[in-house]
Amino acid sequence: MTTRAPGDDDRDDEVDLKVGRRKESAAGIPGVVASLRHAQAQLGPARTVRTLLKLNQPDGFDCPGCAWPDPGQATHFEFCENGAKAIAEEATVRRIDADFFARHGVDDLATRSDYWLGQQGRLTQPVYRPAGEQHYRPIGWDDAFATVADALAASGDPNRAVFYTSGRTSNEAAFLYQLLVRRLGTNNLPDCSNMCHESSGVALTQTIGIGKGSVTLDDVHEADLLLIVGQNPGTNHPRMLSALEQAKRNGAAIVAINPMPEAGLIRFKNPQHARGLVGKGTALADEYLQVKLGADLALFQLLNRRLVELDEDRGGGVLDRAFLDEHGDGVEELLAHLRTLDADALLTATGLPADEVERVARLLADRSRIIICWAMGITQHRQAVPTIREMVNTLLLRGSIGRAGAGVCPVRGHSNVQGDRTMGIYEQPSDAFLDALGEQFGFEPPRAHGYDTVDAIGAMAKGDVDVFVAMGGNFLAATPDTDVTAAAMRRTKLSVQVSTKLNRSHVVGGEASLILPCLGRTEIDRTGGTEQRVTVEDSMSMVHASVGQLEPASPDLRSEVAIVCGLAQRIFGPGDDVDWAGLAADYGRIRDEIEAVVPGFTDFNRRIDRPGGFVLPHPPRDRLEFPTDTGKARLTCNGFAGDDVPPGRLLLQTLRSHDQFNTTIYGLDDRYRGIKDGRRVVFVHADDLAALAAVTGPGGGRFADGDVVDVVSEAADGSERRAEAFRLVAYDVARGTCAAYFPEANVLVPLSAVAEESNTPASKAVIVRFEHR
Repeated sequence: MTTRAPGDDDRDDEVDLKVGRRKESAAGIPGVVASLRHAQAQLGPARTVRTLLKLNQPDGFDCPGCAWPDPGQATHFEFCENGAKAIAEEATVRRIDADFFARHGVDDLATRSDYWLGQQGRLTQPVYRPAGEQHYRPIGWDDAFATVADALAASGDPNRAVFYTSGRTSNEAAFLYQLLVRRLGTNNLPDCSNMCHESSGVALTQTIGIGKGSVTLDDVHEADLLLIVGQNPGTNHPRMLSALEQAKRNGAAIVAINPMPEAGLIRFKNPQHARGLVGKGTALADEYLQVKLGADLALFQLLNRRLVELDEDRGGGVLDRAFLDEHGDGVEELLAHLRTLDADALLTATGLPADEVERVARLLADRSRIIICWAMGITQHRQAVPTIREMVNTLLLRGSIGRAGAGVCPVRGHSNVQGDRTMGIYEQPSDAFLDALGEQFGFEPPRAHGYDTVDAIGAMAKGDVDVFVAMGGNFLAATPDTDVTAAAMRRTKLSVQVSTKLNRSHVVGGEASLILPCLGRTEIDRTGGTEQRVTVEDSMSMVHASVGQLEPASPDLRSEVAIVCGLAQRIFGPGDDVDWAGLAADYGRIRDEIEAVVPGFTDFNRRIDRPGGFVLPHPPRDRLEFPTDTGKARLTCNGFAGDDVPPGRLLLQTLRSHDQFNTTIYGLDDRYRGIKDGRRVVFVHADDLAALAAVTGPGGGRFADGDVVDVVSEAADGSERRAEAFRLVAYDVARGTCAAYFPEANVLVPLSAVAEESNTPASKAVIVRFEHR
């Protein structure tokens, strides 16, 4: 029997939308109440307690939400509000069965909101929708695997298949998944990294020789200056607020750089302390710079230029000459370049007052243990890669890499997205990785680069992809240019989604579609007749175990490892050289194979027995060694080119509400921004609304707070995209910019608008206008 969820009706999610005042603090008693309310609605009281007390514990399971690391000494309540919501979504007692799909065809489901789809509960059995039919119907696992294998065989070319991966996939499943794909003969392994921190990986590899952050959680606590850039930790990584609070109490200064004011960066009310529950909490940001969208590069160039000037004014002591002489490459070229920059033009581009920038420059000059943190507010811009290179310049000029309390900190947004890349989920694998993989498993891996996410969509749109397989995630809702992506997906012969819950990607699939339901992180994995554990890598390169605690939602669920191995057995046959059945039965054997292929995993099985796991090597952090071509850190000369926004237009960024994680919608409120019972809103500065009235709209009609408009994006090629019926909300955003929630606003992001060098969708730099309805 299907358990009906709240919202299992035809209600229009936007009818009751209300707008109130934004908050000036995060967490506190409202966060506790929201956590318990969501959990009890999905789990019930007893299951809530049992589940939350095992979340992020050494003997429990890793949160399937963000990748923020666990502290060395975990409390009994080592979770945040959005972590509790993530667990409630996965461990829900709501179920989807065959009757649900008999009632709802895909055309019906396509009319439902993303929130409604997610609220229907856990998938409980494999289902298949044949070509030309509306309804999914049950299918056995053997037949499901045969369907995929037959489609791949019928295609005849492995490069006409695409294998996508979500960041929640375990290390063990990811390693076997990429092994299957490469034994099949392709590197078409796009993943969610392509859409978030690909820009970070490219820029960090170019500058310090490794595409990962260099800091640990202890470094955050020991820093004396933290710059939080293009990131909203109060919603996206709430446990980070505890680390920032500790740093602040240890004497650190915090600078927030973000076009929008975010409650979590203003004040934190820690719910685990009395001062957070009944007191004022902790003020976090000492400086809050509301920079214009896309102008972060101009800001950091201005700051770096000022560091050079302050060093000259003070007769030295600002630039770390000893560090630069020993470990820096391109120092003099950068210094000469910075001196040529037009400081006034850069300041104008940022939209910031000169005194704010000067105060931050002096903080950088006067403090030495500096960490720069960033997230998608930086990585999803056209100039994301040079922006990150410029931030690295800042740290290198101050000698703030490879010392305690200092370094680069790209904050990953999904639980194991960094681990998936470490395991080889990458369309551009290194020769060293492929050599090790081929030697261990006795085959010659393909060498040609495969499709990343944007290129995969383009290939599907051209009819060059027959089979699309997604290991987790919600590809359609996560990707840009929603209508283009949907049309591209429909051109495939077969789409396969390995999922725990219903989402938009199940509604819009290939000619035929499969849904393969898998175990969640919270659930006991008894694959092979014994209880298994998996591992994940957090945002700071810590690898640790995760062990499910709950009975599976259905006896028909299989683990991701079992699904990969079952599919591989059907594709390659019983005589394959890889013992897929043996690997599925013993995850320890998978970890032995990882140890043989991936550097840093020596003694893998034993080291995950330690509470908290172990940290992977990072040469710049560990030994001040930079694995670049020159053996030194590279300081780079970057050129700023702002976005050309025509009169009457604004630059839009997509963002999350507080009631969502990535594409999963937990509810229809955004408590911190004052939004209740709706999501189709666009935040605009009141002065911009007044200024736009003279040049925009039919007949020059005026715009006002509360108007319902269509938002139209204008691409560089002259094409337009439309998002209908969004409410204008006057809000304190940087002038000339606006913001709206994804996935609703993803339809506005052109597939062709990407970050230079990384090919990441430029979802934070979309030129839009408003039209009255």
